[in-house]
Amino acid sequence: MLIYLRVLKESFFFAWSALRNNKLRTFLSLLGVTIGIFSIIAVLAAVDSLEREVKGSLSALDNSTIMIMKFSFGPSDIPQWKRQQFPHASYDEYQYLMRSLPDVAAGTFAQGVPQASLKYQDITSSGISVVAVTNGYYDIEQFDIAEGRFYSEAESASGAPVVVLGYEIAQNLFGNSNPLGKQVRMYGHRVTVIGVLEKQGSGLMGNSRDGQVMVPVNFTRRIFGDNNQNIFGQIILKPEEGTDDDEFVAMAEQQLRSYRGLKPGEVNTFFVNRIQGFADFIDTITGQLNLIGLIISGFSLLVGGFGIANIMFVSVKERTNLIGIQKSLGAKNKFILSQFLFEAIILSVIGGLIGLFLVWIVSLIASQFTGDFEFVLSPLNILIGTAVSAIIGLISGIIPAISASKLDPVEAIRTGM
Repeated sequence: MLIYLRVLKESFFFAWSALRNNKLRTFLSLLGVTIGIFSIIAVLAAVDSLEREVKGSLSALDNSTIMIMKFSFGPSDIPQWKRQQFPHASYDEYQYLMRSLPDVAAGTFAQGVPQASLKYQDITSSGISVVAVTNGYYDIEQFDIAEGRFYSEAESASGAPVVVLGYEIAQNLFGNSNPLGKQVRMYGHRVTVIGVLEKQGSGLMGNSRDGQVMVPVNFTRRIFGDNNQNIFGQIILKPEEGTDDDEFVAMAEQQLRSYRGLKPGEVNTFFVNRIQGFADFIDTITGQLNLIGLIISGFSLLVGGFGIANIMFVSVKERTNLIGIQKSLGAKNKFILSQFLFEAIILSVIGGLIGLFLVWIVSLIASQFTGDFEFVLSPLNILIGTAVSAIIGLISGIIPAISASKLDPVEAIRTGM
């Protein structure tokens, strides 16, 4: 064991000597490994960060939650032209399901409405996302209210002109003054501020609640109606804990088919989307992105491997005389083989570490320009980068190491003179 530690130490010094004495040649040879590792780990880090951001936005919803609408989260066997003819989920269907569907822990009806402008005195905030939902939404998605309250069931049912502001909207309109009880104009109507959401921070996906407002869905239904094709509705249901998810989905489908009068054999005119299914879909997409990134980066690593092999062949030639002396003094072939293999691995790992360092620098810079979205270089990605660079060094150095170990000592000494 000690002899191999000594070989490793000597190999490190030989590799360091190659870097120091032939800076340009070694730099150009290691450039391929550096670029390859940078590309692979940058892709992995970016995809991991994106996946964390998307799943983080879904974490507020229970995985068993379902969304009933005319759109599907994933691919569908139903032609697009036929899907476009499906009716939107309605408020009446939501009420029917809440009455007839067993094991419902919480439910809400949401309406996708246009962005709005909010005006208070002479201050206007434009392009605001409006979340129009029933009060049951508070029991489905996790969010905190910093000031005031969420609207009640009575306010939700009557469509009371009340609004809960996102943190950023409240700051824009009211600054440090108390917004509760103040009236703002929205969609041409006066609405009363009853609450302000806790500051969430921005994300890359642009889905932060800081720039949103929440109003009772019956308030927007009075303004836009139920037959507006540009306004889509969705029913969100959360089953009670311990309920079989498949059975719950099947029961929801059966109840809604019955309400819509669909005959046996007719396809559903709606989709029941599962949050868990969407998370699985995200996993599939990120897996494909990782694969594409690995394939593209593999070409850089191939070039880097040739560079390491080139360094090692030159190193063998430069140290032919030394190899002959070592073998004449009793050094075995596996000793020579290990020496050059270690050197190739060390050189490749140095190139890989440079690539990892560049990824870390880029991630820090990128995080500064993307708000609260954070590019993270995880320990797993660092381990992957180091392992891949070591493997590249092992593969690239094996042939030069074998050629060095098979040199005849007499010929090697004579050639080196």
